[in-house]
Amino acid sequence: MTPAELRAFCLGFNAAVEEFPFTPETSVFKVLGKVFALSALDAEPLKVNLKCEPELAVRLREEHEAIVPGWHMNKRHWNTVTVGTLPDALVRELVEDSYDLVVAGLPRAERLRLDRP
Repeated sequence: MTPAELRAFCLGFNAAVEEFPFTPETSVFKVLGKVFALSALDAEPLKVNLKCEPELAVRLREEHEAIVPGWHMNKRHWNTVTVGTLPDALVRELVEDSYDLVVAGLPRAERLRLDRP
């Protein structure tokens, strides 16, 4: 997955936006003001921080060297994923899971507006 593909995939979700609150190099992808992915898209290797259910986060870290506790994030709930070393389908699944977790924490009215009850 290329940086452009990662950006396009993140922005493909309902109400997803890209912001740069930290540095011009760090893309922060949000849904209704809540972060679901962070990445320095020009970094080599390409990495992305993604939210994850705590039990699944631990299991993914055990199964994949390319998945480690979230850098500069709550390590219980966030993973840092090295994109190029994992299958694209797995990366897409992890991004979507992150988005879904964040949406699940939104008020019901906002979830319904996003068509994700």
